[in-house]
Amino acid sequence: MSKMMRAARMHEVGKPMEIERIPVPEVRPGDVLVKVKACGIVPNLGNVLSNWGTWFPHLPLPKLPAIFGLDPAGVIEAVGSQVIGFKPGDRVYVNPARYCGACRNCRAGETTACASYTFNGYFGFSRRSQRIYDDYPYGGLCEYMTAPQYSLVRIPGNMRFEQAARLGYLGTAYRALRTAGVGPGSTVLINGISGTLGLGGALFALALGARRILGTGRNVELLQRVKALAPDRIHVHALGKRPMRDWSDEVTEGEGVDAVIDALGPGADPRTLLDALSTLRRGGKLVNVGAVAGEVPVNLHYLMDNDITLVGSAWFTTAQGQEMADLAEAGVVDLSVFEHHSFPLEKVNEAIGGIEHRSGGFSNFVICP
Repeated sequence: MSKMMRAARMHEVGKPMEIERIPVPEVRPGDVLVKVKACGIVPNLGNVLSNWGTWFPHLPLPKLPAIFGLDPAGVIEAVGSQVIGFKPGDRVYVNPARYCGACRNCRAGETTACASYTFNGYFGFSRRSQRIYDDYPYGGLCEYMTAPQYSLVRIPGNMRFEQAARLGYLGTAYRALRTAGVGPGSTVLINGISGTLGLGGALFALALGARRILGTGRNVELLQRVKALAPDRIHVHALGKRPMRDWSDEVTEGEGVDAVIDALGPGADPRTLLDALSTLRRGGKLVNVGAVAGEVPVNLHYLMDNDITLVGSAWFTTAQGQEMADLAEAGVVDLSVFEHHSFPLEKVNEAIGGIEHRSGGFSNFVICP
């Protein structure tokens, strides 16, 4: 193995990444070295690289120059002396969620609530994140990266690396479904079902046995593509055509939905989230994963009277990542619906710019170093 590798590094916010040669990282005792085969480009990456400091200054980026890349998948090249259960040659997805392992939440198993919670290769959630970046400065936009063994998801032979590089956004939707208690017999509404998060929600709601899946969106053609995945179980609604509550009552025969997964992004109108909230049955739950930005005027009295839960959900655990991989191995979730757009590392800036022209959640942009 060469002692040097190629990496895409950002030196300045708003500027293109630069391809550079840097040393291959050394493996610490509890880490593995992964040869990256594919790294997903999330739709929001362009905004993060250009506007993050202005839009969300409370969520820190790593010190520059930095190697981004949120969703890497590849093959283990080497393991540290304290690694148990993984070996060179294993095919893995690297969950970018990093946590300290020492705070009360981590010791209680609530790792997503860690005070130092950080997305490796993306952004952090507090000023404590830089310590995590110092330990793990390699995102997936390079040839080799180090990762703690707690972050590894074994991927089956029937899962392509390009599909595994989508597990981040799939996992965000999957955890939301699990948080909402979606399972056999459930009726779930996915707000923004044709987008990157929403389509993952539809695929795993099907896999978890949801009886009815209601989905909203604005692009009628994309909505019909989603419905075609399971015409008898998926019902779609073009926003603005009629009130969402009226449509939901018609589909559910007045029962309302058990859960809403709100996958609308920061640019969406918050009123659409409130419309989805109105479709919940008594005792229902809305889980927000799309990060609608701005103030949302929620009627708390209505929530209390109807025993409704409104909750946010951030990312997913490695254990949940393994559950998704196992579902794919068993053939109960269909990941063949994705249209992969693969780019070499040298064309990373082209890939980031081209993602705006994707076919909703069906497009999957990946870098293959």
